[in-house]
Amino acid sequence: MNDSIELRIRRQDRPETQPYWQTFRIPHKQGHNIVSALMMIRNEPVTSDGEQVEPVVWEFNCMEEVCGACSMIINGRPQQACSALVDELAQPIVLEPLGKFPVVRDLLVNRSRIFEGLKQVKAWVEIDGAWDVHQGAPRISPQVWSENHLFSRCMEACPQFGPDSDFLGPAVLGQVRLMNGHPTGTYDREARLHAIMGDGGLSDCGNAQNCVQVCPKEIPLTTAIGELGRQVTRQLVKDILG
Repeated sequence: MNDSIELRIRRQDRPETQPYWQTFRIPHKQGHNIVSALMMIRNEPVTSDGEQVEPVVWEFNCMEEVCGACSMIINGRPQQACSALVDELAQPIVLEPLGKFPVVRDLLVNRSRIFEGLKQVKAWVEIDGAWDVHQGAPRISPQVWSENHLFSRCMEACPQFGPDSDFLGPAVLGQVRLMNGHPTGTYDREARLHAIMGDGGLSDCGNAQNCVQVCPKEIPLTTAIGELGRQVTRQLVKDILG
């Protein structure tokens, strides 16, 4: 086993500047993930050539493969840095920012487009207003909630989603399906369906199924999108017939 780890990182100082590459070598430790490797580089930002540089910028939060904040391209594949184990990766380990989102700096990208999409489809359950919205609603199993998370991997892998496309993306559509299936979330069901009927909505999905292949939680996103298609069809008929 190697006593050191080599990481080749694509860096970018500002959104408007050109990217460049730097290589780092750090001591090997059993059980290292990419986040811990990046922390070591942050503590001692010296390239393999001995050059002192600015610490690499990246983002992480939950460290439980849930929030998607640490998503990046690792050896050519979109992955979560918190769950990507160094011992399972070929060296040199190549780290790049997600390609479907604007780069802020280094491995940090601006994912605000996902949150704007969630706002567009009202991906939440209303808690204010008349009580009759909630009265009699059965409890939903926590397991159901745990099946859908705000990852970026499915968005990165989707050929229909990108800077030149208005497509909301599989993560947002998955949330629509989740909220429409919630006992209280059905209150805004029609509004969500109308939000995905237009440009950038459900019809922009090309059924490539890349989202299913890269999802770390094995969420059947294409099945969910198919269910939304049936819901949209019924809603269109309802709109026409009044």
